[in-house]
Amino acid sequence: MELCALIGIAIFLLIIGVPVAFAFGASGLMVGGFLMTFGNHPYLLTFLPNRLEGIFTNTTLVTIPLFILMGMILERSGIAEKLIRSIARLFGSLGGGMAIGVIVVGVLLAASTGIVGATVVMMGVIAVPTMIHAGYNKSLISGVVTASGTLGQIIPPSIILIILADVLSVSVRDLFSAAILPSAMLVAFYILFIMAVALLFPHLAPPLKDYNANVRSLILDAIKQAFPPILLILLVLGSILFGFVEPTQAAALGVFGALFLSFINRHLTLDLIYHVSKETIVFCGMVFAILIGANCFTLVFNELGGDSIVLEFFSNYLDSPLYFMLVAMLVIFILGFLIDFFEICYIALPILAGIAMHYQVDMLWFALLVAVNLQTSFLTPPFGFSIFFLKSAAGDSIKIYEIYKGVIPFIILQLLLLALIFLFPELTLRSEDLERLFYFK
Repeated sequence: MELCALIGIAIFLLIIGVPVAFAFGASGLMVGGFLMTFGNHPYLLTFLPNRLEGIFTNTTLVTIPLFILMGMILERSGIAEKLIRSIARLFGSLGGGMAIGVIVVGVLLAASTGIVGATVVMMGVIAVPTMIHAGYNKSLISGVVTASGTLGQIIPPSIILIILADVLSVSVRDLFSAAILPSAMLVAFYILFIMAVALLFPHLAPPLKDYNANVRSLILDAIKQAFPPILLILLVLGSILFGFVEPTQAAALGVFGALFLSFINRHLTLDLIYHVSKETIVFCGMVFAILIGANCFTLVFNELGGDSIVLEFFSNYLDSPLYFMLVAMLVIFILGFLIDFFEICYIALPILAGIAMHYQVDMLWFALLVAVNLQTSFLTPPFGFSIFFLKSAAGDSIKIYEIYKGVIPFIILQLLLLALIFLFPELTLRSEDLERLFYFK
């Protein structure tokens, strides 16, 4: 009865428009307070401060505001905008070249900023008008921009990977290492798809008209714009992957590097520091509000035996690790239509993680599957967040049905990647595998 009330109150609050963090937190406090007063759990909510103290002293979570701040600085300082323009012009003389350039920029922005919404909006404002003017099909433009913008979900140092590592109790370094190969495969799938479209349907992705720019100057300009972010990526990501520093230290190094790049580009001002600091605080406040509300909800949920009920359901009706993984991936995929990945990570995943451990599932492999799955849900109509980010940036120049049509091939490519990782767990490389690959051991 109390368990039904806990879930029912949370759903009711969500329906009437209460933010997720407060809906789940309030339902936990209401039912928890009732159980303390009238039930057999007089000390239930007294455990909450200890759980929250464990969160706020978690050094892994310190990396989140630092990486967000790093991304905000690079986005606000204009470095990302210059990168988009220079690389798009470099590839513009080729059929499908501008689309490939957008994907290359998406990779660099994902590895340096990792902020999906900002990346999609920025490329929507800058790249979409240029590609429309060049005669690109609007659906293809939509798919390219949204897909490349969501690469920040899976390419390290992704915020979602850090959160997954914390929730599923795996090493951040190992999860970053595991994401390298799938990320490279996904980018290769995107580029091969665009090359195929340009070859079979050249009118959908033509080269730039009246293109007479000096190739040498374009190459030098692209190198000039891309070299500093690439160097920063190598310093930050390489230092984590090869164990030179901890993720928190690498994140601090990234913030310093982003400030330095802003300084040499003459964009480092007090106004920039004020705005990026404010945006980072608001973003992190949202994350930790969700985290507090989710912890309150899961504390009461587990105390009422909710985790045991879910485990019993899987044991009685789906008594197989394979069936569990299929159902878990389907649940996460559907939830990705409706709520943000923060809520999924902090509310749904702790329940699924307990069942995964019961079935002795490799948690690193499980975390990687979840990350790719969540990235796919970011694109999937009708509620994919990236779709609405692009629509808000492109305005009336692209219709919503054109965006829906454009993302379908990229969703198929992401589902292909998800299937490959599911069928071939050996694609999940650990940090020691990368060290052996690069002869560090």
